[in-house]
Amino acid sequence: MDTIRFFAGVAAVWLTIITFLFAPFHIPSESMQPSLEVGDRVLVSKWAYGYSRHSLPLGLGYYLPDNLDTRIFPRDPERGDVIVFRTPETRRNLIKRVIGLPGDVIMVQNGRLFINGEMVERAPVGQRTYLDHRGRQPVTVDAYLETLPNGVTHDIYERSDSYPLDNAGPFRVPAGQIFVMGDNRDSSTDSRVAPNPQYPQGGGPGYIDLTEVVGRAETVMFTLNRCRREDGLYCPTGRVWRGLQY
Repeated sequence: MDTIRFFAGVAAVWLTIITFLFAPFHIPSESMQPSLEVGDRVLVSKWAYGYSRHSLPLGLGYYLPDNLDTRIFPRDPERGDVIVFRTPETRRNLIKRVIGLPGDVIMVQNGRLFINGEMVERAPVGQRTYLDHRGRQPVTVDAYLETLPNGVTHDIYERSDSYPLDNAGPFRVPAGQIFVMGDNRDSSTDSRVAPNPQYPQGGGPGYIDLTEVVGRAETVMFTLNRCRREDGLYCPTGRVWRGLQY
């Protein structure tokens, strides 16, 4: 019985931590490069924006009634925050950066981001070439330092300014929702793509309801992927307890 009590206590502590405090999240795709790389393990703060049924671990929130879609101790994300959220259509966790807040008008025109009619500043950093994690083929992108209207800066990637989602919008963000984008702009399915109820895997998340936000990504704990150090290939280092700046 003592052994059972011990493991029950450990399980209770673990559930409390990942429900109310912090939870790990792994990066499965290239959509948030270069801020987050494939294989990164990210620590997400559950308390940053309050709690909803989607704060429950293991997808348990989907088994609760829809009328429980409320938040306790709510606090809205800020522009530039990197957040984890659940998508009702696919019941998956995704991670993106908050670009638009309720009432904002977001538009992408010829690869340039506009917020409320103002073009967002970006400064060229140079070209980078990395290996696509699926086909292991080299991909060359232009890197930019983007500065959002509230002063948050972060790097973005653009393959070009003429990809399908480089002309999208305008989108007026509804009340109680936010607009998110990936930092790897031409390799991200984000709020620029509406959900497809008939084929959920083929659609995007569209606007994100604030009740679907799980938490804020705080730091990269470590990474399990190791890129190949070859001439001409970008291989980021120092991916252990590297904080995400806001």
